[in-house]
Amino acid sequence: MPRSEPPAVLATGVGVVSAIGQGRTAFAEALLEGRHRFDAMRRPGRQRPQDDGAPAFLGAEIEQLSVPEAIARALLRTASLSGQAALTALHEAWHDARLDEVAPERIGLVIGGSNVQQRELTQVHDAYRERVAFLRPTYAMSFMDSDLCGLCTEAFPIRGFAQTLGGASASGQAATIQAIESVVSGRVDVCIAIGALMDLSYWECQGFRSLGAMGSDRYADEPARACRPFDRDRDGFIFGESCAAIVIERADACDRAGVAPYARIAGWAMAMDGNRNPNPSLQGETAAIRGALDRAGWSAREIDYVNPHGTGSAIGDVTELQALRDCGLDHAWINATKSVVGHGLSAAGATELAAILLQMRAGRLHPTRNLEDPIEPGFNWVRERAVPHAIANAINLSMGFGGINTAICLQKC
Repeated sequence: MPRSEPPAVLATGVGVVSAIGQGRTAFAEALLEGRHRFDAMRRPGRQRPQDDGAPAFLGAEIEQLSVPEAIARALLRTASLSGQAALTALHEAWHDARLDEVAPERIGLVIGGSNVQQRELTQVHDAYRERVAFLRPTYAMSFMDSDLCGLCTEAFPIRGFAQTLGGASASGQAATIQAIESVVSGRVDVCIAIGALMDLSYWECQGFRSLGAMGSDRYADEPARACRPFDRDRDGFIFGESCAAIVIERADACDRAGVAPYARIAGWAMAMDGNRNPNPSLQGETAAIRGALDRAGWSAREIDYVNPHGTGSAIGDVTELQALRDCGLDHAWINATKSVVGHGLSAAGATELAAILLQMRAGRLHPTRNLEDPIEPGFNWVRERAVPHAIANAINLSMGFGGINTAICLQKC
């Protein structure tokens, strides 16, 4: 018998929390204007306890998270920053896609990220170190990533399934791929992917700094200049707090009045390097790109916009541009969302998918901050100012430690 075509899959809802703005409108406006919030981080537990003379850890932090009033205050009392951000992004995406009209047992949830609440755990350990017997009972739940599933499914009628999925910095996009495959298989009709806010403590910051992954020594006194993906003066990623929720559903299930899909999910792929270390793999990245294009049935020339992983890594940025060139994508417009928002780690892939969908709606591409001397000037860069462009077909790339490479192709509806 001939194989039936898989059902069309749509992105129908977006929710965003970030340092540059909370909510789709504020986030999109700041993104297109290139507004940033990079500075020495001030959230308690983010800087080393002792002043050892080393440069402060730089990043972009949310000034004030405004959790919607509809979320029960009792639920929030013991919710971590990561939990509060997930609830806030989910609330916006839920109402954007009008999910109150969908049967709860047909809705699933995948939260991308593991070990996302480290700062809060460090603070608890410090506070109770001399009185362990008096540790608050809720710690037994809250130290697990599954606590975010519990928070979200208690606040919203999600009864199909809920799980967390770890993929390091590819977690948000890996969660979206899991959501896509869950609706394609018929397991649920709608699945929400959340890239969880990774709440770093000074331990993780120091680990990334010691590894040479996290900047910036070069711009320690100029935080606004520190985050510079694809620029010759880059010296590592700059962290940025963010969380995004993307609603994925089958087109044949999307019959709710007032829902306007953002894009069709045309193709997706994941490829492994077979490498525990953080160094990038040209072979792994090209395999993910080609796999997503093949699933979409597209040639490289049909892609008119690329949202890259683009962290500001000395080796990673070079490898990624080589992968794009080898796959025939050096003609497409390209910008770096992390240059404005920062690197959200577990949240990055979902936040950048949100950025693509919102740029599609706006018909404009956001600038790439600090791209003063591109390592590859021949690419079709969006540089210091936003440019008008009606995205037709886009590809998003997201990679993570452990050799994880992902790509998703989106087509404007």
